[in-house]
Amino acid sequence: MSIAEPATKPGFLTSRNLALGVLSATGLMTILDGSIVTVALPVLQRELGFSAVGLSWTVNAYLIAFGGLLLLSGRLGDLIGRKRMFLTGNAVFTAASVLAGLANGPELLLAARFAQGVGSAMASAVVLGIIVTLFTEPGERAKAIAVFSFTGAVGASLGQVLGGLLTDLLAWNWIFLINLPIGLAVVALAVPALPNDRGSGLAQGADVLGAVLVTSGLMLGIYTVVGVERYGWLAGRTLGLGALALALIVGFVIRQATVRNPLMPLRVLRSRAVAVANVAQMFALSGMFAFQILVALYMQRVLGYSPLETGLAMLPAAILIGTVSLFVSARLSARIGLRATLLGGLALLFAAMLWLTRVPVDASYVTDLLPVMLLIAGGGLVLPSLASLGMSGAREDDAGLASGLFTTTQQIGMAFGVAVLSTLAAARTESHLASGTPLPEALTTGYHLAFATSAGLLLTAAALSLLLPRTPTPAAPTPTDPAIPPNPDLPAKAA
Repeated sequence: MSIAEPATKPGFLTSRNLALGVLSATGLMTILDGSIVTVALPVLQRELGFSAVGLSWTVNAYLIAFGGLLLLSGRLGDLIGRKRMFLTGNAVFTAASVLAGLANGPELLLAARFAQGVGSAMASAVVLGIIVTLFTEPGERAKAIAVFSFTGAVGASLGQVLGGLLTDLLAWNWIFLINLPIGLAVVALAVPALPNDRGSGLAQGADVLGAVLVTSGLMLGIYTVVGVERYGWLAGRTLGLGALALALIVGFVIRQATVRNPLMPLRVLRSRAVAVANVAQMFALSGMFAFQILVALYMQRVLGYSPLETGLAMLPAAILIGTVSLFVSARLSARIGLRATLLGGLALLFAAMLWLTRVPVDASYVTDLLPVMLLIAGGGLVLPSLASLGMSGAREDDAGLASGLFTTTQQIGMAFGVAVLSTLAAARTESHLASGTPLPEALTTGYHLAFATSAGLLLTAAALSLLLPRTPTPAAPTPTDPAIPPNPDLPAKAA
């Protein structure tokens, strides 16, 4: 099947929808795997003998591999074919999930989690690139991205509920083994459903040194950020590793500007939509972290909710985010534009964070937390709008790269949110504990500071969003850009 088959061909819409379902299932599996593990951490520590420090690496090993390889995977998808990259990534992720489920000690589980991150990066990096080449009409593309965002919203909260159920009713192993049937089904359906694309060939961007620089720089940067909560921002370890990571990234950018066949052609950043949407996303995701993680911690550590009760309490938010992204986002974007839709969503999230700055120690779910679950529906406008804006400014031959870049900034934003908001909350809590404040009140005060900071991050994202163009267009080629090679899988009109 070609990437741009005529819409009048019988069965074309069904084939595209099947492909979208396959791509969304991978997004669901990736998001699910990121949140399902958190609920089972105490059980993993007890049954596998993790130390307190080692336990955090069940999450960090996945994040470092995933975030560090997204950009490279996205570009390789453009070069060797996005379908091939997607299938290989899913196969690696599924095999690593089985290995994690069979682990009998910390070392094997951490190795499997790192491998899961590698597979997730390979598959996830090209998903948006495939979607934008399948759905070329703006209205259809907006709907398709909304569906993909819907599965991500569902996966974030479903992971907490499902993790609690599987751990309590079966065993911790099943939080990983559940990926086996999903992964096998995704691969089986993806082979006939996804369009065949040959890529432009490694000769168009086989920059080995650039690949080493960007992968090591991103991995080291994420490794540094996830260690901030333990070591602090001003520790020699943090400053030294952070400086080295920054030097590697700067070296990568310089090389891309000078090498003949760059791994990441910098032309993709000439699009204002791509550049601004990625930066705005980092601030937005950093701010949204306060809801996804800190509200869950507040419910458990202050209000005494169980993991399962916490997941169920947050389920209305997931349902609303999913409903808004699926049924409202695309229609609203078509009516008032992507930028206005994005700003409206950010305003709702900002209001939710402000509301959280006043939650008491003895909060009532109905009066204190349910309003937040309603306001957080703004995420159903923000995530699809950012994805559409971040992809709309990329050329067709850069779609995989733009997809990988967009997913990379997501992970950087989330990691930054973890480091900043958790550190602020912990420092404020410790300060109040030292002055004799009871633990619940001290924790709540720390969370209040984190929620206020989150509101500031969301406000920054809104300010940046004002710089976005009303009608994004792909960056025009310059005389120094290589010509786009003809794609044999596209009709002459589309190529």
